[in-house]
Amino acid sequence: MKKHFIAGVSMIFLLGSVLTACGGGSNTTTIEPAKTDAAQEAPKEAAADDKLETKFATVATGGASGPYNILATSLTDIYSKTYGVNSKTQTTGASVENMNLLKQGKVEMAFVMSDVLSEAINAEGSFTEKVDNVQQIAALYPNYVQVVTSNSTGIETFSDLKGKRIAVGAQNSGVEVNARTLLEAHGITYNDIKVDYLGYAEAADGLKAGKLDAAFLTSGIPNSSLMELAQSFDLKIVPIEGSAIEELAKTKNYFVTGTIPAGTYKNEADIPTAAIMNALVVRSDLSEGDVYKLTKTFFESLDTLANAHQSAKEISLEGAQNGLVAPLHPGAQKYYDEKK
Repeated sequence: MKKHFIAGVSMIFLLGSVLTACGGGSNTTTIEPAKTDAAQEAPKEAAADDKLETKFATVATGGASGPYNILATSLTDIYSKTYGVNSKTQTTGASVENMNLLKQGKVEMAFVMSDVLSEAINAEGSFTEKVDNVQQIAALYPNYVQVVTSNSTGIETFSDLKGKRIAVGAQNSGVEVNARTLLEAHGITYNDIKVDYLGYAEAADGLKAGKLDAAFLTSGIPNSSLMELAQSFDLKIVPIEGSAIEELAKTKNYFVTGTIPAGTYKNEADIPTAAIMNALVVRSDLSEGDVYKLTKTFFESLDTLANAHQSAKEISLEGAQNGLVAPLHPGAQKYYDEKK
């Protein structure tokens, strides 16, 4: 009996020593579950409803007086307050520059025209290489091509622009891209006109000073620069007839017919013109969770955005997936699926 007892104690002691040496002691088993629980809790904090994984949500816009900048100023303020993120606007030369900033990773989001977005993802026009790190959040509202002149120039139709001095938008802006496209569709090249690369405000000043015969201002309506110009200038909008747009749309499907309503700029009647959908785009490397939240907050803030600029009244959840040019970001798709 005594021999068996001593042997049993020795065996227990030996087994305990082996377990301790292998890291299987009681201290190890009680600490490890605590580490695992902590590791599981960290992602939950990062994914909180009032936080984003990204530290920045910079939105590239356009000229200071344009709808892009006005809407984005309100939107970034909402993002900052909602998520505590560093969200601000970046005033730019508009769509082409915005796409390049996204490609370079210098901004997280941007407002762009669909024609420029199409060129960027297909390496056409102003883009020699594809911009392949961009996905779409939504189709927004139509940008109306507003070809502005005065009665004194004698310009009555789009074809009358030939031989005139014309502001075609800031160089490489979305305005300039569609101005060039529309001119070419009417058989007019830059060699047939005197070109000035001017943004909204500068073009309005040039018209008022008599330094320009006409100007392209493609934006949501009303355009604040034209609203101001109409107060002291014999402003006239040159019509762009539907048949020309329909022909153009066969190869450039982002062009649609549009109407500038009577009274927008003291015009007595509706004016037919071309329109191009705007797009809200995002870098594709932003997480699904972040883009879901950015998309959700965007649509829940439409009333506030419409108070900032009335073009936002034309943005709707129902129309957000109509006329998409780039693939939807998975985060935006998750939001749309949730709202079905």
